[in-house]
Amino acid sequence: MRIAVLGVGLIGGSIGLAARERLGAEVAGFDPDGGTRAAAAERGALDHAATSIGDACENADVVFCSAPVGALPDLAEAALAACGPEAVVSDVGSTKRAVVERVGTEGRFIGGHPIAGAETAGVEHARADLFEGARWYLTPTDRSGGLHYDRLQRLIADLGARPQAIDAAEHDQMLATISHLPHVMANVLVNQAAAGLGDGDRRLPGVGPSFRDSARVAGANYGIWRDIFISNREAIAGEIDGVIARLGAARDLIAAGDGPGVEGWITGARDDRRRLLEQELAGGPVHELRVTVPNRPGVVAELALELGRAAVNIEDMALYPAEDMASGAVTLWIAGTEEAERAQELLEGLEFKVSRAEGPQ
Repeated sequence: MRIAVLGVGLIGGSIGLAARERLGAEVAGFDPDGGTRAAAAERGALDHAATSIGDACENADVVFCSAPVGALPDLAEAALAACGPEAVVSDVGSTKRAVVERVGTEGRFIGGHPIAGAETAGVEHARADLFEGARWYLTPTDRSGGLHYDRLQRLIADLGARPQAIDAAEHDQMLATISHLPHVMANVLVNQAAAGLGDGDRRLPGVGPSFRDSARVAGANYGIWRDIFISNREAIAGEIDGVIARLGAARDLIAAGDGPGVEGWITGARDDRRRLLEQELAGGPVHELRVTVPNRPGVVAELALELGRAAVNIEDMALYPAEDMASGAVTLWIAGTEEAERAQELLEGLEFKVSRAEGPQ
């Protein structure tokens, strides 16, 4: 397999390291910064440090575009123009709607977003195990090629991640809440603390770690986060409005000295936190579902998105076109008996014919 990585910072470099170490893939990479290209090759993230996008994409099976989200639509278009008809092009951006609206009509493009990384940036911090166990969202559309989606999700699973399909707009709304808003809040918190301490001559009091924990991501890479905030501005602004309303309600409780009200507010937050953080671990038997589908554009994306909305994770997938190419079978492997039953019920409700292999696979 030949993989191209356009942009070889933390994420792109980690894709290169993981693909070479875990898959034995040949990795070509391009970055507009020659020093970054050289560093990526020295770190072992690349077999070939390409001098252009076309050079990197030559004969590539899969191309990953890794750049600030504001640059991704142009980069994805350039990758699609440079690649052959069988290559699949994806990206790793934290917002998906803009790039999908721009290039999602091209069946070879499938947007992606690995929930991985750290405050550190740069290829010097890249790791082959960065994606181990990480959720990696994919945003197929009704134009996405089934074989392209199959190849991409298999590759991502082989890198150690857990691929899951999601609608692009739904992805951006969710990330506005769980990722982008915390960065806004961290920046505001340090602004408020600095203002409260005056002109900076006063030292930060020796308090517990809560401030450091809450402010950990404040001031993160401004080039990356400027583009994220602007790209997802509508969803983030809506979340900020919600926070303002909740802060106002908390302010009124505290200012009124309402002990029972404050206690209820705190215990409610505790319960909400527990509910949000409780996650069901994938385990138990893996069940095989074979779904008979018509050979029409977007059918694989339809299956993946419907299961993703139902929080059913596809552990693996395989496509088996019929000889006449009029229909085919999509085999899905689902972890957990309850999840497999839910997936079968959902797909049958969509009027697909589903057969299920008995016992663990």
